Amino acid sequence: MKQIISAIGIMATFMLCAQETAQTSEQWKSNRPDGHAPISVMGDHMHNKGGFMLSYRYMHMNMEDLLRGTDDEAFADVLVPNGGDYMVTPTNMPMDMHMLGAMYAINDKITFMAMLNYISMEMDHITAMGGTFTTESTGFGDTKISMLYRFFNKNRQQLHGQIGLSIPTGTIQNEDVTPASNGQDVILPYPMQIGSGTLDPEIALTYLCQGDLLSFGTQLRGTFRFGENSNEYRLGNRYALNNWLAVKATDWLSFSARVEGVVVGEIEGSNPDLNPGMVITADTDNSGGTFINSGLGFNLYAPTGALKDLRLGVEFATPLLQDLNGVQLKTKETITVGLQYAF
Repeated sequence: MKQIISAIGIMATFMLCAQETAQTSEQWKSNRPDGHAPISVMGDHMHNKGGFMLSYRYMHMNMEDLLRGTDDEAFADVLVPNGGDYMVTPTNMPMDMHMLGAMYAINDKITFMAMLNYISMEMDHITAMGGTFTTESTGFGDTKISMLYRFFNKNRQQLHGQIGLSIPTGTIQNEDVTPASNGQDVILPYPMQIGSGTLDPEIALTYLCQGDLLSFGTQLRGTFRFGENSNEYRLGNRYALNNWLAVKATDWLSFSARVEGVVVGEIEGSNPDLNPGMVITADTDNSGGTFINSGLGFNLYAPTGALKDLRLGVEFATPLLQDLNGVQLKTKETITVGLQYAF
């Protein structure tokens, strides 16, 4: 993973050095279409004193088929009749997330941010006997609050840090009926739970740079899990390095490309109500991994008129690399659409 992070850092440095540079004291500006990152990136920008922004994002992610490490795995091969370890395997999992966000700047240095989300998921399964069934899970997820601090904004460059908390408002008790539950609701495995169950600090550092037509951003982010939730486990830490390059096509349109490296740790502990031999998603050995993700998108921005400072962002993302711990569903595409309105 060190080699991957190094490669991403080298690529980011190359893009930064290749872009147009400004030799004046002009500040980095958000009032252009590439003044915000691709819509999937959070905490990418700040506001000046008194600035307020409301946002809505919709994200659809699809997971389908199995990977063991980096290799494709047939469903039949993980099931007991064929020498596998499990009675049930998932086959696909679509997830939809609705995110509401707000930002407010108390001065030019400090911006506060909060985000709420609502999640709905389905997971299709196949059993060792050839049967199929689907479980569903919905609810409000964990609430995130944070403070962003601007270190500097000059020469069309900005550096800001972020510190925050993920508050465990999302449930870890979602249940549904399965073929083995005799018509009774039973606790669902880890990926089908809405929240983390733990109070998780988050930190991030974001660097931005603008030229006349090009802009670049890079963000290092970490989510840290401590303690143990009420079901005797905690999710793995998450570390991400996100890099994006955007082209300002007009005063109201920009196009972006993004590359992200992510490391997710394994789940620590285990829920005593889950049987790890029943389904692969109940086995904590099948959690976490290393990812390199890519995204292509565009931002629309209204610089004047009745819709001034309204933005629409769209991004299509897909993994370039997935190296998973154990055997897990493979992430396919992620589509994010969002509106942002500043005033």
